[in-house]
Amino acid sequence: MLTVIKQTNINFIGKRKQFFWLSGVLVAIGIIALFQISRGSGNLGIDFSGGAALQIKFDQAIQIKAARTALEAGGLANAALQEIASEHKLIIRLRQQDIEEIHIRTKISDIFEKSFSGNHFVIESSTEIGPTIGKKLQRDAVNAILFSLVLIITYIAFRFEFRFGVAAAIATFHDVLVVLGIFYVLNVEITLLVVTALLTVAGYSLNDTVVIFDRIRENLKTRKKETLEEVINRSINDCLSRTFITGVTTFLAVIALFLFGGEVIHDFALAVILGIIVGTYSSWFIASSLLVTWQNKQSEKSQGKRVLKQAS
Repeated sequence: MLTVIKQTNINFIGKRKQFFWLSGVLVAIGIIALFQISRGSGNLGIDFSGGAALQIKFDQAIQIKAARTALEAGGLANAALQEIASEHKLIIRLRQQDIEEIHIRTKISDIFEKSFSGNHFVIESSTEIGPTIGKKLQRDAVNAILFSLVLIITYIAFRFEFRFGVAAAIATFHDVLVVLGIFYVLNVEITLLVVTALLTVAGYSLNDTVVIFDRIRENLKTRKKETLEEVINRSINDCLSRTFITGVTTFLAVIALFLFGGEVIHDFALAVILGIIVGTYSSWFIASSLLVTWQNKQSEKSQGKRVLKQAS
């Protein structure tokens, strides 16, 4: 309905090797992050590592530095603090090893009553997760992502061809690993909300890829004299305006969540923002390029078989 980008003729496939190298580095970081997280070495939230989270509301504003100092003096130096300044709230997270053999609600209440006697507070909520449940949630999160990829291959293979399904699954897994790797490098806490964001990223990336694949399928029928590389380049250029509008619209909505949605969904919004950028990149440069690579490999195999037959 609105042509933001006029007709273009960008050679997306011609530079595929350079982008494969770039993606290879980013994916390698993601694989390292996944391995480290599976070993428990990453910045895992209490959802996966076990621990406790408390949300405390104060009558008056409280300085996060003062709260941290009070907790350190009370023997809880490893507590992770998150402030919701506009509501005078403080979220405290403690890992399992820091709360063993103590009643965490009573402990924190005693610390704050001594340090902030003139500032009345209420513990609005508290959650405790044992290490066994944390490990189960960790396995379930990995299984959810892997299961989604299997469904992606099945759906795309049914709607298009098997090679399309494999390309879409690889591109989607690429996006999840890249965002996970960035979070690992930034030392962002990995929680169930972040896993939810990764699945959201997978869905967004898949939608963008399917739009381009649809155009490739249409052009394969009408541009039979052109090579696959020419058809794919034309298809991506055809979809460029739509992809740009979709990406910008979604990006603006998620930016609003990131800036004004509060601390609770801050990491979720950040993951989706990164996912929009990475998902658009993979739809243009990775998923479609994999189709060309697939065909080239198949052509090399067929040519090799013909050479062997002629030699024999």
